[in-house]
Amino acid sequence: MNVKMFEKTSDGNISQIDERKWNPAMITALEHANYIVVGGREFEAVEGRLNVDEGILELLLVPVRND
Repeated sequence: MNVKMFEKTSDGNISQIDERKWNPAMITALEHANYIVVGGREFEAVEGRLNVDEGILELLLVPVRND
């Protein structure tokens, strides 16, 4: 299944940061993982939406601050 990942910034803007095919094991892992690393950056997954019209899982991510 294709997965689109969107970043929501602190100012409320949303932009797509990645799209790739995930295998069933990766999708199942979402039940146990709250954080995702994309392009070397860590994000918290805050929301997911299954777009059945396009056959795509969409994830809303917020960046993790590593101070």
